[in-house]
Amino acid sequence: MIMFDRRLLKNFGWFLFLLTLAFSAISLLNLYSASYETGLTSFKKQFFWIGVGLVALIFISFINYRLIRQYTFYIYSFTILLLVFVLFFGKEVAGSKSWIDIASLATVQPSELVKISVILILAKFYDNDYQATPYGFLDLIKPIIFIAVPVVLVLMQPDLGTAMTILLISGSMVLFMGVKKWSVAFILIVVLGVSFYSWHYTLKPYQKDRIKTFINPASDPLNAGYNSIQSQIAIGSGGLAGKGLRSGSQTQLRFIPAQQTDFAFSVLAEEWGFLGSICVLLLYFMIILWMLDTSSRARDKFSMLVCFGVAAMFFWHVLVNVGMVIGILPVTGVPLLIFSYGGSSTLTAMIGIGLVLGIRMRKFSMSGEAIDLG
Repeated sequence: MIMFDRRLLKNFGWFLFLLTLAFSAISLLNLYSASYETGLTSFKKQFFWIGVGLVALIFISFINYRLIRQYTFYIYSFTILLLVFVLFFGKEVAGSKSWIDIASLATVQPSELVKISVILILAKFYDNDYQATPYGFLDLIKPIIFIAVPVVLVLMQPDLGTAMTILLISGSMVLFMGVKKWSVAFILIVVLGVSFYSWHYTLKPYQKDRIKTFINPASDPLNAGYNSIQSQIAIGSGGLAGKGLRSGSQTQLRFIPAQQTDFAFSVLAEEWGFLGSICVLLLYFMIILWMLDTSSRARDKFSMLVCFGVAAMFFWHVLVNVGMVIGILPVTGVPLLIFSYGGSSTLTAMIGIGLVLGIRMRKFSMSGEAIDLG
């Protein structure tokens, strides 16, 4: 049910909404500079997707989250079907069959949207099956299946970066709700075993090269290590205050690979310097902190975990992407939400923000005091 109660507008999270608008404007300005020499095609498309995302954000925020909870399993099943569909009929780009072409007008990446459905299905599981004591491995069979199905389907595309972020987001939620120590140890052993198998039988040669050159990018500066080296050159050349809009040599001469998508932060660092980069990271920090604050004040497990899951989604995207572009993490192709060019990732981020805003309007204490979850 969609409600337009005056009390909802009074309790609307204007701070987060205005933060999102400001952040969207900054991201478009950065993309304008990154795509200027190529005709601003990416800029125009991203402008459209941000508009669509904001409409989705407002629409979802006015849907009662109890209705979303009721249809969570159907939402999850639908995104899983999309992942299966894309394996057979998807559009292949850069060796990965991850996109659905919609009437040649736009492409949608279901693996991005599935992040929201995984957050919702885990939140519903813990809301239905909550226990005060830490969970054992057998207690986690059901959520592990919910997580494993989309991860395996995404790996089959193959898209290692997105599969990793799904694991990080869902793993954060599982650990947040409490897991017995021996269960954590068992899961780590399983992860190590899967990692060993993946290295020898699943990972593509270029994915192995990314991990190898992460340790020593200079070992292959013209191929696998090129992205990391050029990104670090751009970031270092930005200095304290940067070179100014459309004045970054690495950006305008297009030395930075994928500077509109995965390496958008490199453009920011070169043209706006350390100060501009810190400002953008602080905006992310405020968005994540606001979501965590809303989670801490929620009245039920479902809304608490949805807010926490969306916050975890933003946190891991920022950590992995920024770590990637500054050279302390391997290049994995994880976008910086809203900031990087990408319709599906932007739409996913806006949907997540809309969910948090909707929960805050209905579940946030009018007095501002924390609400007991017990």
